[in-house]
Amino acid sequence: MADAKVIPFDDDRSRGGAVQRPPRRRSAGSRRGSEPAAVREVQPLPGRTILQDDVAVKHEEPAPSPERQGGGWDQRIAGGLAFLRRRLTGDYEVDDFGYDQELTDQVLMSLLRPVYEKYFRVEVKGIENIPSEGGALIVANHSGTLPLDGLMMQVAVHDNHPDDRHLRLLAADLVFMLPVVNELARKAGHTLACAQDAERLLERGELVGVMPEGFKGIGKPFGERYKLQRFGRGGFVSTALRQGAPIIPCSIVGAEEIYPMIGNAKTLARLLGFPYFPITPTFPWLGPLGAVPLPTKWTIQFGEPILTDGYPPEAAEDPMLMFNLTDQVREQIQHTLYKLLVQRRSVFF
Repeated sequence: MADAKVIPFDDDRSRGGAVQRPPRRRSAGSRRGSEPAAVREVQPLPGRTILQDDVAVKHEEPAPSPERQGGGWDQRIAGGLAFLRRRLTGDYEVDDFGYDQELTDQVLMSLLRPVYEKYFRVEVKGIENIPSEGGALIVANHSGTLPLDGLMMQVAVHDNHPDDRHLRLLAADLVFMLPVVNELARKAGHTLACAQDAERLLERGELVGVMPEGFKGIGKPFGERYKLQRFGRGGFVSTALRQGAPIIPCSIVGAEEIYPMIGNAKTLARLLGFPYFPITPTFPWLGPLGAVPLPTKWTIQFGEPILTDGYPPEAAEDPMLMFNLTDQVREQIQHTLYKLLVQRRSVFF
């Protein structure tokens, strides 16, 4: 494999998009069960006791219907068969970046959700700081040896935002050079970390996620955990200024400890074309078992937005302004990391 390189965020080279497929027909969402025709004369609160003919009667809350529980097995099987039919016939929608929302919602998120909920037990704070509509740029710290933090951040937005927003992550070109990973990343809505793609997504009103530390952050040694690396040349700030999109700092605690990186086999990394080859207390000594991450407890906090729509159009070309805003975002993330670390009781609980 050729040596991996990170394309600068302000690289404006053009790229061809994926071929669009015919839009799929959207089925109507499931409707809630209707109210019973007969209306009781007395409607007590759940768990309250009322008197009827001098006899105490306990009012029990009715059991939730199958619809409210997510549907019965027959409905789930029917939905699964309909999904397979659409995949086989090509009756689904893929945008010009290759993003397949139906596959992401029904398959990819379902695979990531047990890791998110049961293994890392992610706690999300500040989800209300993400706007309900319109483009916004979420800027987060990057760590963990493998980029699981980006995936967990994607699930956090997908499962917690009240307006069902989806996060589109910007990734390094190495992601799109790996077989299988390339296709899955495209289907999940990821695209190349360059200014052109970021601006197109923001212009379409998408949530865009970027981790400016890149390989410097994800591949740093364990002794430098939670110390932010350099944020590049501020290309993400320039992109936000051009689109007038708010910048939302995001701090992730817990990812640093999943693969404690105690060494880096640089010669092997160069031979494989990787930016680094991690050595941890379990990898490569335990083989495939050493690739299992430690079950740390995660916290993802979205900070207050930094607004950019009040700046004039030429502000995107002002290097001093970009430097100041980049430093402001970085300092806010770093301060929140320290605050979350002080509040954390344990790495694993």
